[in-house]
Amino acid sequence: MQLGKALNLKGFSITVAQGTFNGVGSSLQQFSGFQFVTIPESLPDLKFERLGPVQFLMKLNKTSEASIKNCIAQLLLEQGNDIACIVYDELMYVCGDAANEFNIPSIIFSTTTAAHKVCCSVLSKLNADKFLIDMEDHKVQDKVVENLHPLTYKDLPTLGMGPLDPYLELCREIINKRTASAVIINTSSCLVSLMAATTTRDSSKQRSVIYISFGTVHHIETKEMLEMAWGICNSNQPFLWVIRQGSESLPEEVREMVSERGYIVTQSLQKEVLAHPAVGGFWSHCGWNSTLESILEGMPIICRPFVGEQKLNAKYIESVWRIGMNLEGGVERGGVERAVKRLIVDEEGAEMRERALVLKEKLKVSVRSGGSSYNALDELVKMLKFMK
Repeated sequence: MQLGKALNLKGFSITVAQGTFNGVGSSLQQFSGFQFVTIPESLPDLKFERLGPVQFLMKLNKTSEASIKNCIAQLLLEQGNDIACIVYDELMYVCGDAANEFNIPSIIFSTTTAAHKVCCSVLSKLNADKFLIDMEDHKVQDKVVENLHPLTYKDLPTLGMGPLDPYLELCREIINKRTASAVIINTSSCLVSLMAATTTRDSSKQRSVIYISFGTVHHIETKEMLEMAWGICNSNQPFLWVIRQGSESLPEEVREMVSERGYIVTQSLQKEVLAHPAVGGFWSHCGWNSTLESILEGMPIICRPFVGEQKLNAKYIESVWRIGMNLEGGVERGGVERAVKRLIVDEEGAEMRERALVLKEKLKVSVRSGGSSYNALDELVKMLKFMK
């Protein structure tokens, strides 16, 4: 949607085709100049949990194909040759096939990192059975992937994706699309070059609060939540913890205990929270949007990845950019306490924050006139105008 806003400011009219599963909904007022159309889906919401992310996406692509083509046909009747291009999320790869069928140029939009795109290419070439056997050898696990230093084979984004064979098939579907005119990757050259090279209870005390949020999808078991709660309390640091609706609830006595140190809420304005001067660290699932928002505020990160590319992002956060850390030994109260203190209290955390602030400035430069991201957007605009 932010890409749409940027292109709209450059003179393009924007039509957003959204599904019923996760449409923009209440945010529509932010995009008053956009046209919205809804593509009906044949998969009910409840199937997401039952199928898992990979099978759900593959079934969604298959069952949505006719609806997507009907939507494009209707837009062509209404707008004719005014459609310059179809920009689609790489996970909805069927859109590329549909655009090709109607002879409309298409561009793939990747919401993850450039490194994740390369990892998908590596995974698309693997045989699932052989890879699983090879990965039983710790030497293979620790082997650096060719041309992807410092990533090893155990860092490849397979965590939490279910059975390997369907996931590799999904990678092949994503990678083996040859008809797109371009690929847009949501990153900045300063981050890519680094990859290639290697509000609150105590608002008067700056950088003292730990902000905790794991996105809107991931479910946390009660046992893990209890370990988190005890570790946070034992660290004696104030916090703001977002526990999404539908997650397991903390026992009442634990809620009373943690309420002495901070707040538990069901939702927050993440960018505003990260920008608050009292916040000193972000405990995150390391989704790419959250990672970028954290870097844009110069915020060090405690990493708790759940699935896929989140583990990959955590690797770069800890080992390449050196602006955060993974929890040692999983989520247990002692490790949580140590991690929070390292990030908020210790000199190590201050050094991570300094490096994050350096990255923040580089990102700010990249979106100014003459910066790499600014220039990349201009190149995209020129390409789209040429397509019209």
